[in-house]
Amino acid sequence: MIPKTFKEVIDLGDGREISIETGKLAKQAHGSVVVQSGKCMLLCTVVSNYQQSDVDFLPLTVDYREKFAAAGRYPGGFFKREARPSDGEVLTMRLVDRVLRPLFPKDYHAETQVMIQLMSHDEEVMPDAMAGLAASAAIQLSDFPFECPISEVRVGRVNGEFIINPSRKQLEESDIDMVIGASADSVMMVEGEMNEISEEEMTEAIKAAHEAIKVQCAAQVRLAEAFGKKATREYEPEREDADLEKKVRDLVYDKVYEVAKAGSAKHERSAAFQQIKEEVTATFSEEELEDFGSLVSKYFYKAEKAAVRDLTLNEGLRLDGRKTTEIRPIWCEVDYLPSVHGSSIFTRGETQALATVTLGTSREANQIDMPSFEGEEKFYLHYNFPPFSTGEARPIRGTSRREVGHGNLAQRALKGMVPADCPYTVRVVSEVLESNGSSSMATVCAGTMALMDAGVQLKKPVSGIAMGLISDGESGKYAVLSDILGDEDHLGDMDFKVTGTADGITACQMDIKVKGLSYEILVKALKQAREGRLHILEKLTDTIAEPREDVKEYAPKMVTTRIANEYIGALIGPGGKVIQELQKETNTTIVINEDPVTEEGIVEILGTGQEGINAVLAKIDSITFKPVVGNSYKVKVIKMLDFGAVVEYLDAPGNEVLLHVSELAWERTENVSDVVNMGDVFEVKYFGIDSRTKKEKVSRKALLEKPEGYKERAPRSDNKDRGSRDNNRGGRDNRNRDRRRD
Repeated sequence: MIPKTFKEVIDLGDGREISIETGKLAKQAHGSVVVQSGKCMLLCTVVSNYQQSDVDFLPLTVDYREKFAAAGRYPGGFFKREARPSDGEVLTMRLVDRVLRPLFPKDYHAETQVMIQLMSHDEEVMPDAMAGLAASAAIQLSDFPFECPISEVRVGRVNGEFIINPSRKQLEESDIDMVIGASADSVMMVEGEMNEISEEEMTEAIKAAHEAIKVQCAAQVRLAEAFGKKATREYEPEREDADLEKKVRDLVYDKVYEVAKAGSAKHERSAAFQQIKEEVTATFSEEELEDFGSLVSKYFYKAEKAAVRDLTLNEGLRLDGRKTTEIRPIWCEVDYLPSVHGSSIFTRGETQALATVTLGTSREANQIDMPSFEGEEKFYLHYNFPPFSTGEARPIRGTSRREVGHGNLAQRALKGMVPADCPYTVRVVSEVLESNGSSSMATVCAGTMALMDAGVQLKKPVSGIAMGLISDGESGKYAVLSDILGDEDHLGDMDFKVTGTADGITACQMDIKVKGLSYEILVKALKQAREGRLHILEKLTDTIAEPREDVKEYAPKMVTTRIANEYIGALIGPGGKVIQELQKETNTTIVINEDPVTEEGIVEILGTGQEGINAVLAKIDSITFKPVVGNSYKVKVIKMLDFGAVVEYLDAPGNEVLLHVSELAWERTENVSDVVNMGDVFEVKYFGIDSRTKKEKVSRKALLEKPEGYKERAPRSDNKDRGSRDNNRGGRDNRNRDRRRD
């Protein structure tokens, strides 16, 4: 018997719907829902242990996986099963995690898992846009202590109209691709890319998305009420001691305020804060520390945060002595690494990124193989964040989710400025060598300069800046901070990163921690960010004003040409023999792709030497050479025969044709060598296919003047010849008849 199900339907306003259903699948989970739009179905389950973990944070795991069976496909690789998550899945996990995590109580430390699976795929639906809705809906059906329902939507804009959760096809025409996460009251997360839009346009897109999210949050509330809203579970809260908190604050606040006001460097400041903490700790006995030592640490950091925030709100000063709008000192350099295709260093304060660019053929494109999307990227960026960049020693366990997310943000910031006709596959790698605030934005700046250094013809240079916000809800005071430090990232109410050209925003990432942030403050913050971006952009263009006209001497040159489909096989040769030998002889890399529309062959030639590239082009010209009837061509004799000479077109080596003895000269020629010899070069006229021999016909004599008194020889009488042959044949036939009579 199929169990009773509960369902809510959300109208997207253009004929599309999203349904949320529960009661049929995964009933042992603490909450489970199936979210469906078209044929796309996501199953989300949530479970949280009833025992608190022995940690001082929420051990929340958000896992998003796309099952290949959902698209009727097999996983790639030797083992035909889903393995480690792809970068696309990791990015979706991060989008959901960043909205859910702040809504759990700060003292809730039970291990919690949110698992979202794509069970059925629809080409017209992008599943990642519904992952946040699925996660929140499942939590609403559980007994977790969770503040309020949230949702996430993607917003695009086509022909000036905002579209909620556009299809991939619609997104290709859109100048905005943003995912917004919010509750019914507050926007909490924004991430996306844009085509140089203004701050006001970005705000309007966020507003449109928020209106759709309000409808989705209301649907979750209705579903939970219909299903039967569970009482929130009880858990053991963190220990609190108001008297101890006041004591620690009194000991700490003024000292921290003075250190923060001194405007020192990161390590000097950290050492000073640590000394204050040790002094405070020393005021307690060993027995007291054993009893409530963890509370002392907790209240110390709370007082530290309050002091630093108050310094900024009261005096407009920051930890390193800057004013709120001030950017740290910047120095840049290009062409730092002698053997790479492009390189740059970008240093801003205590953050430094070294970027490299590598140029390749389409063979080096980044292949994306997900159930919801198959394709390739000809421009991609990788971001590495080693422990030494923050002066730490910690285990290295492969690429972290943070590295994937930061690299994706920088890639989205730059990719729109790479021309569509760029012949190369371009890989940018950012090595973060120092970090104290926004290494992802340093990556954007270093990436811009490295691309220009490599000779990639960027449409416009791109810069990026990380901004912060500190606000006091009671007094209404707030401060927008330009170019935030790592410490300011942790203690602020909003962390937002904005990238763009001089003409508009290309990408953004925001995490908003304060409720009910007004759009007026958001626009002000974005405009202050623009001022900072332009200041940084000026530093970049002072270092390298525009892309190099060509790639470097030791970097590969790329030439792309097209050939008719019928010649692809000839260029490749049997078993790849022709193309392999050609690559070896010319020291080039040759890649052939077929245009899916015209079915032409797109030939990419990559080589460091122009001579080698020219040799490949000459070979292609030779293979695809087609003489035109009536035109004259220079040829060279390469073989002597009794009945003519084999000649080769000089413009197309390897293309041979027979020059018959009768076409050598107007005079009768007894011996071919009387007129031409091996190696002779002369011109011939092309007549096309001879109707009699069905072979190509060329003539030398057609380009010579007829001798005086020249008389055409009378043609042979074909009728006479045929008659003779017929008479002979008749005689043989008569003899055969005579034999039969005998």
